[in-house]
Amino acid sequence: MKKIASSTLLFVFFLLSQFCFAQVDVVYSDLVWSDEFDVDGAVNATNWFQQTQLPAGGSWFNGEEQLYTNLPTNSFVSNGMLNIVAKKETYTDQGVTKQYTSARLNSKFAFKYGRVDVRAKLPIAAGTWPAIWMLGKNVNEPGGYFASTYGNTDWPACGETDIMEHGIFASQPVNYVQSTLHTPSSYGNSVNNGGIIASDLANSYHIYSVNWSPFQISFLLDGVIYYTYNPAVKDASTWPFSADQYLLLNIAIGGVAGVPDANFTQASMLIDYVRVYQNTLVDTTPPTNFTATIGTVSGTTAQLLLNGSDNSGSLSYTVTCNGMTYTVAGTSGVQSSLVISGLTPNTSYTFSVTATDLSGNSAINNPILLNATTPSSIQCSGTSQQAQQGSFSTGYNYAFQTIGTDVKITFELLDTDRVGVVAYLWKQSPFTETQMSLVSGTTFTQTITGQTIGSTISYAVKFAYAGGLSVTKYFSYVVGSSCALGESTFSEIDQFSISNPTSDYITLSSSKAIDKIEVFNLLGKLVLTTSTNTNKIDVRDLASGMYLVAIYAGTERTIKKVLKQY
Repeated sequence: MKKIASSTLLFVFFLLSQFCFAQVDVVYSDLVWSDEFDVDGAVNATNWFQQTQLPAGGSWFNGEEQLYTNLPTNSFVSNGMLNIVAKKETYTDQGVTKQYTSARLNSKFAFKYGRVDVRAKLPIAAGTWPAIWMLGKNVNEPGGYFASTYGNTDWPACGETDIMEHGIFASQPVNYVQSTLHTPSSYGNSVNNGGIIASDLANSYHIYSVNWSPFQISFLLDGVIYYTYNPAVKDASTWPFSADQYLLLNIAIGGVAGVPDANFTQASMLIDYVRVYQNTLVDTTPPTNFTATIGTVSGTTAQLLLNGSDNSGSLSYTVTCNGMTYTVAGTSGVQSSLVISGLTPNTSYTFSVTATDLSGNSAINNPILLNATTPSSIQCSGTSQQAQQGSFSTGYNYAFQTIGTDVKITFELLDTDRVGVVAYLWKQSPFTETQMSLVSGTTFTQTITGQTIGSTISYAVKFAYAGGLSVTKYFSYVVGSSCALGESTFSEIDQFSISNPTSDYITLSSSKAIDKIEVFNLLGKLVLTTSTNTNKIDVRDLASGMYLVAIYAGTERTIKKVLKQY
């Protein structure tokens, strides 16, 4: 299996690095730490710490039912495999008695940025929760290997990277595995997750990987990316991933994993190897051939086309504009595209672009200054749950934007329980289906060209995903219109007025009692809401720009466009 000639191993690794690593933003190729589990017997104490101390309260989190032990029956090496074994047995430790035992290993190695590969076979018995994951080295969890020396940060501010979890996703099939990031901005049932259905987890080995760079975190199954986390704004709330993390391997029992089968006796996670790769070569050569140009510009976005060469194979491009900073990774010699969103129509912008390599060496011609003016645009947008096929648990955002004689159509699926989402634009008459372009996450766009101002077009979107599909209602849009789309059948509220423009408060006047007010940006994102009966909305904290204000009174609704000024 893994005991093959070293020359063959190197050749296989070379092929894998060319085929698999090419998908990631930064390729890490130097093996810096590993355990191949070649020596039968006890777990290698140089590499691993057996975490057994119970949290305060006498039980592990999430309602888990096991005690973690350092018993040789719960973790050991045999036939070149690390065995982590969860067992049904009465056991007492630290004054607490439980009916299940298991093992939880901490790596004694911590690192920042790199790639982790773990080849493993998983238990799938009901009530088992195998996990391969990482925690910030600074987590103040009592009993953790690094806690006594470095533990000064609460969870989730330390950051948690779940490379693989199985058994806690009741709505998914048995072979579904998921990766999740827990941060101060989203934790517990975090929205930052992606999953995939693997083949025969109980009998087949798979390689579970994470590729962690300063720019994004990608998760792979057998060398293929299925989820990437790359928040537009990286701060302490969204990105606590700029400090060392360490690895954890464990099987939990019960709790959110469900009730173990009455006939359960034991289950094992078998691990062939754990490998960590980084780039260790000292690099003093700056990037060359750095270029930056303006691509497509819409009323609210500007595309920057970036390119450069570097001996390391990777570059980092940083763009600043109006006090905001954006960073994107690039591959040497390959053009990268960065789309700056949230711009104001009919406005001139200057973008300052710099290029560095991952060692911090700067391109000689830094910075490049680019100028662009956004055209005037007219847009209708909103949020809906209506479906003509299938259903939506949360709904979707939609936006129709007229740019010259083109119409840019953007839909975002808000349901967070869908895996492998792709989108298709449906034209109502004559019917056509066109695959839409992925913007990020579950946001898709398609531009239809050469439209006639004043003409009416009608489109819907089919979201296809693992196990099904959901289709939105058809939206009729008048090209060049800035009206609200016909998402509902509510009539206009009569005798209604609104202050416009404003710099601090939106003041409303209506002959009817107002039940609810919602404020959307031009991408259809809800940015402010109130459910109280009021005629004055505080918008001082909103950025300047155009907004859509939806006002509800009984079964009636109207939408008005409001310009927020400084």
